[in-house]
Amino acid sequence: MDFALNFICAGTEFSTLTKHVPAPYFRKAFALGKAPVAASILICGLGFYELYVNGERMTKGALAPYISNPDDILYYDRVDVTDVLKTGENVIAVCLGNGLLNNPGGFIWQFDKASYRAAPQFAMRLEADLGDGGESFSIESDESFKTSCSPTIFDDLRQGEHYDARLEQPGWNTAGFDDSSWDDAVRAMPPRGQKRICHAEPIVITNELKPVSVKQIPGGYLYDFGVNAAGVCRLKISGKAGQKLILEHGELLLDGCLTMRNITFNKDDYIVQTFEYTCRDGEQTWTPMFTFSGFQYVFVSGMTPEQATSDALTYLVMNSDLKERGGFSCSDDTVNTLQVLTRRSTLANFYYFPMDCPHREKNGWTGDAAMSAEHILLNLEVEHSFSEWLHNIRAAQDERGSIPSVVPTAGYGRGGSGPAWDCVIVDLPYTTYVYRGDKTILKENSHAIFRYIEFLADCAAQDGLIHHGLGDWCPAGRIFNQYKPPVDLTSTIYAVDSCKKAAYIYDELGLLLQRDFAVALAVKMRAAVREQLIDLKTMTAAGSCQTSQAMAIFYDIFEPAEKTAALEVLLRQIKQTDGHLDVGILGARVLFHVLADFGHTDLALEMIRRPDFPSYGWWVAQGATALWEDMEGILDSPKVGSKNHHFWGDISHFFIRHLAGINYSRRGLDIFPKFVCALDYAEAFHIAPEGEIRVHWRRQLKENSSGSGDAAGEILLCITAPDALSGAIHVPEGFAFEDGLSQKPLKSGDYIIISTSGK
Repeated sequence: MDFALNFICAGTEFSTLTKHVPAPYFRKAFALGKAPVAASILICGLGFYELYVNGERMTKGALAPYISNPDDILYYDRVDVTDVLKTGENVIAVCLGNGLLNNPGGFIWQFDKASYRAAPQFAMRLEADLGDGGESFSIESDESFKTSCSPTIFDDLRQGEHYDARLEQPGWNTAGFDDSSWDDAVRAMPPRGQKRICHAEPIVITNELKPVSVKQIPGGYLYDFGVNAAGVCRLKISGKAGQKLILEHGELLLDGCLTMRNITFNKDDYIVQTFEYTCRDGEQTWTPMFTFSGFQYVFVSGMTPEQATSDALTYLVMNSDLKERGGFSCSDDTVNTLQVLTRRSTLANFYYFPMDCPHREKNGWTGDAAMSAEHILLNLEVEHSFSEWLHNIRAAQDERGSIPSVVPTAGYGRGGSGPAWDCVIVDLPYTTYVYRGDKTILKENSHAIFRYIEFLADCAAQDGLIHHGLGDWCPAGRIFNQYKPPVDLTSTIYAVDSCKKAAYIYDELGLLLQRDFAVALAVKMRAAVREQLIDLKTMTAAGSCQTSQAMAIFYDIFEPAEKTAALEVLLRQIKQTDGHLDVGILGARVLFHVLADFGHTDLALEMIRRPDFPSYGWWVAQGATALWEDMEGILDSPKVGSKNHHFWGDISHFFIRHLAGINYSRRGLDIFPKFVCALDYAEAFHIAPEGEIRVHWRRQLKENSSGSGDAAGEILLCITAPDALSGAIHVPEGFAFEDGLSQKPLKSGDYIIISTSGK
């Protein structure tokens, strides 16, 4: 079926923050002499659409078809409607929301000035095969569609929705409805983007939560749902016509009341996640259609005591429909909680692509996704969504090869974010290929990657370094941009890493000239870092801090023979902070892996799980139900940021790779568990293309000659691995298999591990 080209709208007027234009209804009735043997609709709704055929909702999921810049890509959905069409009168009906097409609430990121800004519009084509020798029937959107205002009198992706139930038109999307008073649709100016079928997973409801408490507080009622996730609330109430309810969605309490200050940029006039509902008479149910919120609490004003029941609000948790592909658990409750929090924050921030937070911004920050790509791929089936978002990233790449820090964008974020954010164009294809093995994602992005590598070459100053970037963002215990490592160190190291990964990609694709260019640039920039930012006498990286030292070790700025001395410097730096974290997100991404790689897994885990500030365990001790944006020690400080971010979530990767020992790559599978003292058992799984990998280890007491239990004991290691994978099983220093070996060829089975150090 060809893409529909005729975009129609209700009119050219669109919502502003001060003048609200209702979401438009559209409908078209038509007759069929017989039911079709096959029928489908191809539809593009801008910004979002809800599709009904004969009153039945046919939309693939929430916020369809996608969240994109329509100047770049126009997303279409193909919907099979064979079973809902019938002999006689049929009706196609559509309701449109503003989405990103008209997002005045996104003014902070320049979405209110977008060149594509317009009234909601859609294009669709119905094609039906009626059988009997190829007889067919088709409809395309045009001025014969009728349009009217819906009860959704305002909708904004970030600010919320207003709904007036008194304006409902029962039966508007079914046959037999009288639309004679409705207006004719208007032909819209066709958007400029490339037409494309959306292949990303749809956004679906994954859970329904009832409140854990409903409390009356000054001005209304506070609903607490117990966890900080993302989605919408379904309202069910018996009301009187004209009664107005206001529902504010947030994640932070101050003196027992909901505060929105951590998600409103300290602007008095910035409204976020606020919904208004005007009742009609009687029982009624309402669910917002064209936005979502990140929240744990809902403060409702306008309710009577009789209405403020636990059944009045139900939290519909939503995210992209991502299947589980991995997991981790162990004997430590704090670590298990952190794995749950990482999963929850990842999903709460995954609406077609990774967002930075589900409330304040809802932006596809590229650096955030790059930080999280590996732990997301280990845990969830995301390669289709990653691949789809990369189409948008490539479309947003400018003529120089630069990548904006936010995708999609209307102009915000171009320039200045630096390689730690831009690297998403390399990291997402690279990491996805490493874990899924399909070269398609490499081929699709190879040209854009080379353009970016050329851009890095142009960005390097005369001294060979890159001097701009956001740096080690959100350092523990300090304001978001008060990081210790110099930007030229972190940015140039990330540039080196991008070049090395690009070289690997080009080698896999057989593009040797491109590979050699990337290798040469990596060598040149690494040499510049070593010459100007590494003190080779003391083996200390510029900034003399945990992030600088860990990054220089992890990304091989230090030579192999230098790393032992460099690690000693890192250990001294950790000792100076009494074993506490002193990193931002760039440091947190590598610090624990470096420690584990050099035999200090116990220290890494203790830094993560300790309950005092600053640490991940401190978040758990404070009652966090999602990963936070920062480690701010004063919970009611005006500096406190989002309580639902995913870019600190690489700890899940650390748990799976180091504590359980699953080390999977294109080279094969190595099992290398670390039997840390703090754990009695650990287990993890990952479903690779070759099949499921599962590792479980637990301590078991071994009787000594006196008949008492030996605390050193034995460890039972249980491994399940696909026959198609080759590799080895390693045990850490101080342990051995029963036969005295420290390594065996990879094979599924149970193994007894003994301590050789007496510990």
